[in-house]
Amino acid sequence: MTPLPTHTPYDGSSKLFTIGLKPLDPAGWIEVDHHLLPYLAEKRRLYAEISERVFVEEEGTRDAQQEVLDLLRPYLAEKFPDTYGHGATGMEPIGAPVRPALSARLEEAPLVAASLLVQEDLILMRRGDSGWRLVAGSLCFPSSWSLVEKFGRPLQDIHAPVPGFGPGTRPADLINRMFDGLQGQAVERFNWSIQSGDALYHPLSDLQRIDHATNRPSRFPDGDIEAHAFIRVERQTLRKLPVSRDILFTIRIHLDPLAVLARHPDRRTLAMSFAAQLEALDLAQLDYKGMTSDRDRLVVLLNHMANDG
Repeated sequence: MTPLPTHTPYDGSSKLFTIGLKPLDPAGWIEVDHHLLPYLAEKRRLYAEISERVFVEEEGTRDAQQEVLDLLRPYLAEKFPDTYGHGATGMEPIGAPVRPALSARLEEAPLVAASLLVQEDLILMRRGDSGWRLVAGSLCFPSSWSLVEKFGRPLQDIHAPVPGFGPGTRPADLINRMFDGLQGQAVERFNWSIQSGDALYHPLSDLQRIDHATNRPSRFPDGDIEAHAFIRVERQTLRKLPVSRDILFTIRIHLDPLAVLARHPDRRTLAMSFAAQLEALDLAQLDYKGMTSDRDRLVVLLNHMANDG
């Protein structure tokens, strides 16, 4: 039986299109569950097939990448001693099969080694004259964006397509100030959306986003939302690295069938909150989330779920 969701930010605790950063207990920085080995296998597949789309780095970031790896190894060993051990190439998940070597560029990149220990994607942000920009990243599981398109760009440009978060907006200024003010503490936030199917690799270019916003295709052309809809929850964390002073942005993807909410003990509360938040989205927000054509059907399904039984 499919497990119940680990996180349910659609209960109202994390509203869409808000910053929503909250303090994070460092002991809960990284999440590991029974999907660890399948997630890592999918990362290796993507590295082998489309490495140029899922890993980027600026020259001069290798020391910061190594800092990430050096933070992760002792944390994972202490937090999850039954999950990680030492193999021929150093620390690795217990039970991980022997894998073919990656390309020389990937094998030499510490951020890639770090990414192959955890289910999270790992992004490095660095302060420059234009603000905080994306200088390195392992993004195997994008939620409707393109790593290559965002590479090297400052935060305000990265967030430009998000309604209300573009350059010059108050949220954009707040985010920059939060990045500047982040010190030893870690913070987290949640984001969520609906997708068709359970693909972890879910990219979207800016041109594709514009096309979707113009034509508004349904993600469920056969109409069977209950059979194909998955809730995609992003758990995001931010922490400033103590040596480089770069900011490490982690993104952990959780995928849950929408239908699993029907047997959740808080089914009514979750479904009603979920439906209410979808109904509150304006047209620009629906277009950004790709739910313009499906929102009403999703709300009907959720309301039925809330009131059934």
